[in-house]
Parts: sequence; C-alpha cells; structure tokens
Amino acid sequence: MSGFPLALASAVLFGAATPAAKMLLADLTAFQLAGLLYLGGAVGIAPRVLWRRERRPPLDGITRTRLGGAVILGGVVAPVLLLFGLRVAPAGSVSLLLNFEVAATAVIGVLLFGEALGAPGWLGVGGVIVAGTVLPSGSGWPGVVSAMLVGAACICWGFDNNFTALIDGMSPSETTLWKTAIAGMTNLVMGAVLEPLRAPLPAIAAALGVGALSYGASIALYISAAHQAGTIRAQSVFAAAPFFGAVVSWVALREPVESMQLLAGGIFVAGVVLLTFDRHSHAHAHGPLSHVHSHRHDDGHHAHAHPDLPASARHTHWHDHAPTEHAHPHVADLHHRHGHGSR
Repeated sequence: MSGFPLALASAVLFGAATPAAKMLLADLTAFQLAGLLYLGGAVGIAPRVLWRRERRPPLDGITRTRLGGAVILGGVVAPVLLLFGLRVAPAGSVSLLLNFEVAATAVIGVLLFGEALGAPGWLGVGGVIVAGTVLPSGSGWPGVVSAMLVGAACICWGFDNNFTALIDGMSPSETTLWKTAIAGMTNLVMGAVLEPLRAPLPAIAAALGVGALSYGASIALYISAAHQAGTIRAQSVFAAAPFFGAVVSWVALREPVESMQLLAGGIFVAGVVLLTFDRHSHAHAHGPLSHVHSHRHDDGHHAHAHPDLPASARHTHWHDHAPTEHAHPHVADLHHRHGHGSR
C-alpha cells in the first residue's frame, strides 16, 4: 500500500478516537478511560516495535529526561484534560479544537526549542487561535471551559511533540510504546484509586480496542506513511484527523452540525494548511551526530554507503553523521535543531 492511503487510514483512525471516547465516558471516569486508551495503544504499537527491534546504545540522561517529559505531559496529563473537556462539550467541537496542537507545537518550538516560523506560519497560528475563540462562543460557559481544557491538553501535547522530536536514540515506535505503556498504567492506577473500576467488561474491552486502533495502529500506519511518502506529505494528510473526528461525531453520534463549528472549521483549515507548509531556507552547519531513525540516501544528509541499497529506499539503523554545512529549505527535524536567535 502506498503512503497516501496509509496516512489517510491513520488520520481516520486517530480522528475517530474522540467520538468513541465520548461514548465510553458514560461508563468510565476520565482517568480510567485515559489509562485504558493508552494501554490499548501500547498493545497496538508493540508488534511493530518487536518486529523492528534493533540493538542500540543506552539512552543518555538528556534523552531519558525528554522521554520522561513526553510521558508525563503527553501521556499522563494531556489525555485526562482532553477527556474532562469532552465530558462537557460535543465531540464534534472537541475534535475541531484539537487543531490547537499544531499551533501549540509550533509556538513552543519557536519560544523554547530554537525553531523558526515564517510569516505564513505565524498567520496560521493566528488563524487557529481565532478559530478556537469563535468555536465555543455560542456554547456558553460549558463550551468555554471545554475549550480551555482542550487547549491545555494541546499545550501539553505541544511540549510532548517537541520533546519526542529531540529523542534520536529510539525509533518513533519505541518511543510511543514506552509513552503509552507507562502513561496508560499510571492513569489506570490513579483512576482505580480515585474511584473503583465498575465499568462492564464490554466497555473496558472497547476502550482497549479503541486505543489499539486509534493510538497504536494509527501511529504505526503514520510512521509507515512517512517512510513511503515523506514526513511532509504524511503530516499534511494526517492533519485532517480532527476534521474526520468532527464528521464521525455528526454522523455516528448524530450531534447537530452547528454554524459556529462550520465557521471555525473553515478557519482551522486555513490555519493548519499555513502551518503545515511553512518552510525557511538559509546556510546552516551540522555538527557530528550519531542516532537511529528512518532515512534515505538522496536527502543530502545521509552519505554512508550501502552498496546493495538504492538511494531512494528508506531503511532504519544506527548511523553517524560527519560535520557539514549547506543551505536548503528545511523544517526543524532531527537534523535541523539549530537556533535562529539572530534571524
């Protein structure tokens, strides 16, 4: 299967998690459901990790700290905040509000992680903020409270995204497995302590299944899509996940389609497109670097030799980079984490 259908399937599965969680909240508390969803995600991503497991050096202290930050903020805190917001607002509105994550990731990257954002990117951030303000305006205080909770969750995921982007000693699948397993168990234990788990077995099984599909299989599909179609194309398709979630909420849950949702949705689309395709170009230097990730040899950054492998073939292994300097359009990925304070 080519990259586009894989990215599309990933977006549909991920987007469907919000309306599915809305139904499951009838039987589970926010902590219990967050725990089960992430444990299900661990089950869903585990086969990919075990299948592609490779030997690697032990993680250093900085990488362990970044992984810990991703687990706490992105795995433990963020899903609970989202589910509390989902309790008091329609799933369609909450799905659309998840577009905040793209803007939060970009702004946090600029302010704290040395990333750069051009004029189109800042316009995109502004559009997302405007849409997030418009969306709850017709829903009274419940809508405002929900927007604040979902916004806080997206800020946590923004930190999570920036932390995980700097983890270069583990594959994305392995990082996801650690995060979902640890965070899922943490929230499930906290949920059981705060309130006994009385949900029927079908509801528990459904929560695990949703997690396996929407947080496990979805991430595995996204990684495969990025390997085949490239990160930019895969991300541009995956960015549609919140909109799929809104459509599923309107169709499957039969929630009414509100005029403010349509207005905000249109603004969200414009903002996310501007953010997704924001690029910049300048001369920059790469220092010596050793790490593991999926790569190909026609991208200007991977010059080590594989005599029997075409330059366009993606593969994953531990490899070294020699110092180099060049100029080309780029985003803040594993190879471009230089600062932009003077630009």
